[in-house]
Amino acid sequence: MLNGRAVTVLGAGVAGLALARALALKGAKVTVLEQAPEIREVGAGLQITPNGARVMGALGLGAELEAQSIGSEAVELIDGETGGQVLRLDLTRQRTAGMFRLVHRADLITVLAEGARAAGVEIRLLQQITEVTLGDHSPRLKTTQGAEIEADILIGADGLHSKVRQALNGTVAPFFTHQVAWRATLPAEPDIRPVAQLFMGPGRHIVTYPLRGGRLRNIVAIEERHKWAEESWSLTDDPLALRIAFEEFVPQVRRWLDQIERPNLWGLFRHPVAKRWHGQGAAILGDAAHPTLPFLAQGANMALEDAWVLAEALSAAEPDAAFAAYQQRRQARVSRIVEAANANARNYHLSGIRRDIAHFGLKTLNRFAPGKVMDRFAWLYDHDVTGGR
Repeated sequence: MLNGRAVTVLGAGVAGLALARALALKGAKVTVLEQAPEIREVGAGLQITPNGARVMGALGLGAELEAQSIGSEAVELIDGETGGQVLRLDLTRQRTAGMFRLVHRADLITVLAEGARAAGVEIRLLQQITEVTLGDHSPRLKTTQGAEIEADILIGADGLHSKVRQALNGTVAPFFTHQVAWRATLPAEPDIRPVAQLFMGPGRHIVTYPLRGGRLRNIVAIEERHKWAEESWSLTDDPLALRIAFEEFVPQVRRWLDQIERPNLWGLFRHPVAKRWHGQGAAILGDAAHPTLPFLAQGANMALEDAWVLAEALSAAEPDAAFAAYQQRRQARVSRIVEAANANARNYHLSGIRRDIAHFGLKTLNRFAPGKVMDRFAWLYDHDVTGGR
């Protein structure tokens, strides 16, 4: 159904570029419109888990992902105030060993952009869309320069503040979770291990892992607070605020934070999963359809899954039927992932007796039945939208 069909994709992020390559490989003529002047480094580290890695492999980009990332050997949950290990998930003992990857977002975007262009995708920069109009006609776009574009098929991969989502669902105010996140990278020590570590404390936690062959350490720090912060990756904060927030954590963590000079800061908001993912000639995917909190490391992985499923649907049916099948196949899964991420936000920040009981339970499970913990995530990591297993 795609041979020579023109598809316009808004957004050159993970979702948009993965979808563009998938569609082009199936015969579509794909144009990606990106508002930035260049495809540049934004954000920092990402964790690609087996469900996302399978899509990269099916897109023919598995080797490129492996070359640009580090294989994660374990996930460690640590008491941030004492340094004691609460839980260790050994990823090398799983049948998916090697499929948990730690990658800089800029490197993943580069792999996907090069893959899209190699498949014949045109990426047009400086294309900021101010308005999307849907109705009983082809989707219409208006740019900041006043140009009007009519699309045959329009896909919104335009993120949290998606114009396509707004055209489909109207404006829905997100809920501030009273949590903020700092993000930074710093030079890594020579002996940094290929593991993802999560240091937990009452009302706050820090995630850290290596990037770029172990040359960088990625830091994401979360704190509960009442003061509102903007939902933007472009804000910076006084590093003293970050250090004060974690002054009760172990010296190892404080030494890392002492090296950070310009941390990025953004507020964490809960957005509902969109009710409408598609209209006549248009659909949304990734963060545009189902933004998630960063407590399950699944934002990029859901975007990759979406891209594959949507491309498959469009290759098998006309757009309206394809869009409906795509939403039906994806909505329950992504809703479950979003809820699981919300639950982790609570579990990581426990205090008092609830924290003591939870940590004791995890330590006991880790000691006597470590495999049971990974079994609880089989629904997430074993899922294969490509049908390749």
